[in-house]
Amino acid sequence: MRIALQQQGDEGVLYRMLIEERPHLFADSMVFVAESSIRKQYDIIAAIESVIAMPAYQQRVLAYAPGTAQFIPKAHGVFFGYDFHLSPKGPQLIEINSNAGGALLNAILARAQTACCDPAEINAVAARNPEQAFMAMFIEEWQAERGQQLLHSIAIVDENPPAQFMLPEFLLFKKLFEQHNINTVICDPAELDYRDETLWHGNTPIDLVYNRLTDFGLEAEPLAPLREAYLSGAVVVTPHPRAHALYADKRNLAILTDETALRDMGVAAETVTLLLEGIAHTICVHKEDAETLWKIRKQLFFKPAKGYGSKAGYRGDGLTKRVFGEILHGNYVAQTLVRPTERQLQVENELVDLKLDLRQYVYRGQVQLTSARLYQGQTTNFRTPGSGFAHVVVVPDGGE
Repeated sequence: MRIALQQQGDEGVLYRMLIEERPHLFADSMVFVAESSIRKQYDIIAAIESVIAMPAYQQRVLAYAPGTAQFIPKAHGVFFGYDFHLSPKGPQLIEINSNAGGALLNAILARAQTACCDPAEINAVAARNPEQAFMAMFIEEWQAERGQQLLHSIAIVDENPPAQFMLPEFLLFKKLFEQHNINTVICDPAELDYRDETLWHGNTPIDLVYNRLTDFGLEAEPLAPLREAYLSGAVVVTPHPRAHALYADKRNLAILTDETALRDMGVAAETVTLLLEGIAHTICVHKEDAETLWKIRKQLFFKPAKGYGSKAGYRGDGLTKRVFGEILHGNYVAQTLVRPTERQLQVENELVDLKLDLRQYVYRGQVQLTSARLYQGQTTNFRTPGSGFAHVVVVPDGGE
């Protein structure tokens, strides 16, 4: 990892933040995945994208989306994260995120593996220069809205950035943008002001906001300047509220795994089959179903509809009656539990059982990068020895 940071000139502060202050951000090992599994994930992603493009689907999901999602921007939204567990029946999508973090960190990780491994053995995605693809993506987002105008400034926006675990990635993106002569700031939304039909950070007009906020609809009052600038077309925001509404609201998975709903929307039979096989079955939680849900809770995972990062998610086999009561009143979905793959690795001279999931970073239906996350416990936490982002090596079938 030190080699990769030196290549980017990121010694000192970044090295300390990435390696010393966040020692479990990167796992100690690679993850090997069969080529057929990766191809199946690509097929599932393509099937989902085809449904999301359908007006009938959009009408359904926008019916419960916030008002800001009704605004139709020309930008698509960057860094959709399709997260999979590898089940005995094949890969199963467990969720989609609309502002998935970690892409640039995984690009660095891929380069570190390139430096120490036989290039013939590493994931071909790493050889395609993902940083270049990421930069082209942001330019494409800008040009979708502004044509051939020059992009002068970007604000990377999140609440209290210095306190964010992913702050090192913000700094890496700032460096990437500035290498392309784009003035970049990292800021809290409270530092933004909307006046004179322009979004400002101090005395700097902002052209584009790289949105890392988890208020996906930009609904909170402190976000009013950003929200007003976005809805007036004064600034390009990516990813934006509509992107989350179409892709990442967990209630969407209930539609994508409802055979009747899919057929009613006119989805092709082969696509319906692929979705039902490739997505963990999901239903919306309703109070009137409490008795049934409690009985089968051990086979379920409960997630808030607008959740992210596994926050407030619960495996049913560990639920108390009190928490279950909160779920019933909390706008949740219940998903068939797909247990993650487990790998036994040697960590600090001890054998440790680690779980893993895969994330596909996707833009406009195309996979840009594949990564894995190793973890202990219920969900990914980047806190335990041996855990963290792991480089994925795709191997021929039978070699996983």
